[in-house]
Amino acid sequence: MSEARSSGRRRPGPEFRGAGRSLEVLRAEAHDELSALIELRCRNGEDPWDVIPGLPTVDEQVVISLRADALGTDGVPTATGLGLADELGYLRTIALWHPELSRAVWSLMGRLNDASR
Repeated sequence: MSEARSSGRRRPGPEFRGAGRSLEVLRAEAHDELSALIELRCRNGEDPWDVIPGLPTVDEQVVISLRADALGTDGVPTATGLGLADELGYLRTIALWHPELSRAVWSLMGRLNDASR
């Protein structure tokens, strides 16, 4: 067990704040975000057949949004300053609060792990 955990101190990193909202609401918000992104990119001349495969699933977008909310980044991709282990730990926290998102969490963890190599 790490020293931070065994001494009772919290590890540095974002605080999970998504537990108070229902998964249905989170999914509806993620669906709206993805729909708006698809519309924007198609209006800019991109082919929907090219746009859609590169987008996250609704559940992956929920996880991405929860992470962004906790970091206060307002959905803007940004470096967190956290190490890979802390990022993966934070994603595990999301899966613990919303077990239905576990598959999306594992998918994103795999991508993070692959990108770090």
